[in-house]
Amino acid sequence: MRPVFLLSILTLAVGCTTPEPAPNGLDLLFSDQLSVIDLTHAVSAEAPWWPGPDVSPFVHDTLGAHPDGAPSFAAYAVPEHFGTHLDAPVHFGEGLNSVDRIPTERFFGPAVVIDVTDAGAADPDYALTRADVEAWEARHGRIPEDAIVLLRSGWARKWAQGAPYYNRDAEGLMHFPGFAPDAARFLVTERSVAGIGSDTGSVDPGMATEFAVHEIANGAGLFHLENVGDLTDVPESGAFLIVAPIKIEGGSGGQVRLFAVVR
Repeated sequence: MRPVFLLSILTLAVGCTTPEPAPNGLDLLFSDQLSVIDLTHAVSAEAPWWPGPDVSPFVHDTLGAHPDGAPSFAAYAVPEHFGTHLDAPVHFGEGLNSVDRIPTERFFGPAVVIDVTDAGAADPDYALTRADVEAWEARHGRIPEDAIVLLRSGWARKWAQGAPYYNRDAEGLMHFPGFAPDAARFLVTERSVAGIGSDTGSVDPGMATEFAVHEIANGAGLFHLENVGDLTDVPESGAFLIVAPIKIEGGSGGQVRLFAVVR
């Protein structure tokens, strides 16, 4: 069953099982029982971007300003797939849901964090395999229904460094970890997950040229989260994810504010 209301989520997160009235969700949220981790990179012209023009595609123009120069009103333009963002199923699945048509309950779910930090440090082209997913299940149990599976490679720490984040070689080929097709296929066909995500520039490894993971997961109606922020403080199991994408009518994706609720 998918939880719909945030207060119910927060109550469930602390394991309230008695018939006594449940504590108010907001009280729990701002107590020492729960914390909220922001997994979103700020959108700016300095943020790394997918290969393309030499100038950042993000534009932010001040239309009105306070006496100190801070904007009181501004306009911005940005590609859908820039910064921490969501790929809607229609991104690689013709005729499937655009970002505004994804059912709301899909944006709330258990977070499954699979750590490949050591493997990614040894091999920037590392791809998360089905065996890695099964090893996670051996430690934590079966992946919960409607979970959102996140790859933690440690790559988010390179975000502020600019060029090292996409790690292009002399030929322009990128090198960063992602999912392998067999892992994506397993999650799609044998587990009922809502989406997948990565703290790198794509759910496919950087060197991928055919985007097989996009085709498998988007094609099955799942969404992707890309350029996820630092997952260091999010446990492998037990956290809850809140995904809040911009609601672009017909959009193939868009910027997302992403939160992990952690005990």
